[in-house]
Amino acid sequence: MMIMSTGAFSSSSQLLQQPHAGFFTSSGITKTCYYVNKRISRYRCGCIAASVNQGLETSRANKKQQEKGTTSNAFEIETLTTWLLNQERQGNIDSELAIVLSSISLACKQITSLLQRATLSDLTGSQGFINIQGEDQRKLDFIANQVFCNCLRSSGRTGIIASEEEDVPIAIEETYSGNYTVVFDPIDGSSNIDTGLTTGSIFGIYSPGDQEPCLVEYDHEDDDDEEDQSDLKLGKKEQKCVVSACQPGSNLLAAGYCMYSTMVVFVLSIGNGVFSFTLDPMYGEFVLTHKNIQIPKSGKIYSFNEANYELWDDKLKKYIDDIKDTKKKQYAGRYIGCLVGEVHRMLLCGGIYGNPSNTKRKEGNLRLLYECAPMSYLVEQAGGKASDGRRRILDIKPDEIHQRAPLFIGSPEEMDKLEKYLS
Repeated sequence: MMIMSTGAFSSSSQLLQQPHAGFFTSSGITKTCYYVNKRISRYRCGCIAASVNQGLETSRANKKQQEKGTTSNAFEIETLTTWLLNQERQGNIDSELAIVLSSISLACKQITSLLQRATLSDLTGSQGFINIQGEDQRKLDFIANQVFCNCLRSSGRTGIIASEEEDVPIAIEETYSGNYTVVFDPIDGSSNIDTGLTTGSIFGIYSPGDQEPCLVEYDHEDDDDEEDQSDLKLGKKEQKCVVSACQPGSNLLAAGYCMYSTMVVFVLSIGNGVFSFTLDPMYGEFVLTHKNIQIPKSGKIYSFNEANYELWDDKLKKYIDDIKDTKKKQYAGRYIGCLVGEVHRMLLCGGIYGNPSNTKRKEGNLRLLYECAPMSYLVEQAGGKASDGRRRILDIKPDEIHQRAPLFIGSPEEMDKLEKYLS
């Protein structure tokens, strides 16, 4: 690397005089620099000229903003923390909800670190247990669930937690208990972890309303005839927890997801639009990168797991056959195997995603409470639509914590087209 002497030129004005034929157009600094020191590379000189030009443009932009009465500048960033404080100041959320959302973002940062070091720390593969869903629990499913629970508990503002990895809702002990009910899937698409593909976390926040706080105490006897813990009967207090958690998506106060991929993105809605924050590793903060996201009215991407094609009903088969017809509108098929990744692409590019029921799973595959409802809330806030093929997802009240449902979600025009086939 060449080290430039500070005495090579006395000032930037001396450097930039007498331009020769070269780099830049007439917008700003034209052509190339005058070489006081012949050893200065064209690339280095070009960078100096470009930075000076950019500074002039920034100065002009700031001057225009001052004339309009605005004070922001090109170097200003807005983090998730400052955004939440602004929303609280504007009366869109209260301080307690801001704390809950901040604790969720902290959990997402911790999970990001765990995922990035998963292979190095031997966190890939199976935990060796089957969860309440009857699915093989991955190591990071278990760890991420504990991370979420700990962060929400320490916030002091969460009363009830319902997770994909827990049999029943967890009530926070009275010392730390708050008012909000938080439902979440700690790692969506956990089968992608071992191969380094897209994963995510999904969450939704409810208010308990007039429900009294509940504390979980399992009512079971210590006898040898008890087959397994799935047979435990819920007492009245546990039933209160279930009632508080089992709310329709229309009751959501906030919902969002964090996508772990080539970048870490925290997408959130508190009922006034959809906002996206990207994790800046330099600051360790989520920085606002997309405001008021609006899903395109239509799109050219469809995302269905066509391996199950023969298990679907004939109406859905007809729809899939028609959108694959090259004589009509040209569609492209994409399937990530992670609901978070599918919805994130859809919010930005449009299209439709479907996870329908089939002859093997007539009730559907995805969980209504902590997967379908939060994602449907986000997509509707962005101008999209979500249904189970017959009803709006947000209108469905779950009867149990881990209730499954079919899901079709996407751009409004694409959803209208699908519903005509399914009706």
